[in-house]
Amino acid sequence: MALPQTKLDATDARLNALSLPAGPAWLVEARETALARVRAMGLPSRRDEYWKYTRPDTLVQADPVPAALFDGAEAPVFDGIDALHVVFVDGAFDADASDDLTGEGLEITRLADAPDIHWAKDLYGRLETNGQTPVERPLAALNSAFATDGVLIRVTAAVARPVNISYYHRAETSDATLHHVVKLEEGASLTLLENGAGAARLNTVLEVEVADNASFNHVRAQGRDHERRAATHIFTRLGTESAFKSFTLTANGVMTRNECVIELTGDDAIAHVAGACMGDGKDFHHDDTVFITHDALRCESRQVFKKVLRNGATGVFQGKILVKEGAQKTDGYQISQSMLLDDDSQFLAKPELEIYADDVACSHGSTTGAIDETALFYLQSRGVPTDQATDLLVLAFLAEAVEEIEAEELRDEITARLQGWLERRRA
Repeated sequence: MALPQTKLDATDARLNALSLPAGPAWLVEARETALARVRAMGLPSRRDEYWKYTRPDTLVQADPVPAALFDGAEAPVFDGIDALHVVFVDGAFDADASDDLTGEGLEITRLADAPDIHWAKDLYGRLETNGQTPVERPLAALNSAFATDGVLIRVTAAVARPVNISYYHRAETSDATLHHVVKLEEGASLTLLENGAGAARLNTVLEVEVADNASFNHVRAQGRDHERRAATHIFTRLGTESAFKSFTLTANGVMTRNECVIELTGDDAIAHVAGACMGDGKDFHHDDTVFITHDALRCESRQVFKKVLRNGATGVFQGKILVKEGAQKTDGYQISQSMLLDDDSQFLAKPELEIYADDVACSHGSTTGAIDETALFYLQSRGVPTDQATDLLVLAFLAEAVEEIEAEELRDEITARLQGWLERRRA
């Protein structure tokens, strides 16, 4: 079916401002194929079903909206964690700030340095392509076509030391497009950390293939720049008895759209995806969109998302669990909740279940409410000032999502950051 003229014009305007990066033949072919997908589906508009709660205008226009630099004095998240550090500044790899890209059980290559023969040939853009059905995700296809850099990580063993990707925003008009691919071989494990705003406008794709008996843990803190805009995408495919766990912390920013598409294709696989969000101000808009497909026996999935909104902020959650025919003994859980600290903020939710198997345990729920006045009064009656009592209840509300982080050290780091941000705001 032909695209509406308005969508066609918007897509052409964006694509005409871009050119495909150079690279080896396999990568050029993958980029050209992705570009064809973008042209066929068109860039998103508010009329698209999965964008009706979020205006994609600033994410698809030719030039990014300038974003003032954030001058927070605090150290980057995860700086105190012993990890292999990979640094990008406004979408460009910073070799001087990064560690040597080697480690036991790890094979890491920059996308910009990908050779003519590389294992990523069979993965780059493949999971993103699978994730286009049944819902089109054109910003992810745009990324696969035009990403200028990223990291390709092959994991062959149980890696104890995390890989930490840090994104720094140093130019007010920077426009970064990064694409990462992670392949975990059978029995391997890795923890991947991400932190920072990255650019005035950031588009990232993370493709993760988790082989049989492998496990992948992902913890992300998206940076506190007040004016940044970001569209992020995670695509993952899980093998037999494998595990995937991802947590995202978001504070500040103008526009954030986080998409996560998970395929459980091996029996007894586990996938958990969670997020904690704190939004302040009428310009704040945060959208979590998740699609999990169960296509194997006895698989488990959890979606846990919590948002705290104030001063006119907007939060969005769109989550779907699809259980295919034959995916018996599926255990699917989904919860999205918001705490509104004033009457001007809003939370828009669209939870979905689509089930074609008859022996499953699936549930979903979504709630929106103000702070618990009884609990607030209890704390006040014991001498806790109102602002401090409110912060304690906010932390308690977000705790269920934070508890999805598997490593205690990382869980404590995220909790400490939340506490610090709330205390500084109160001060």
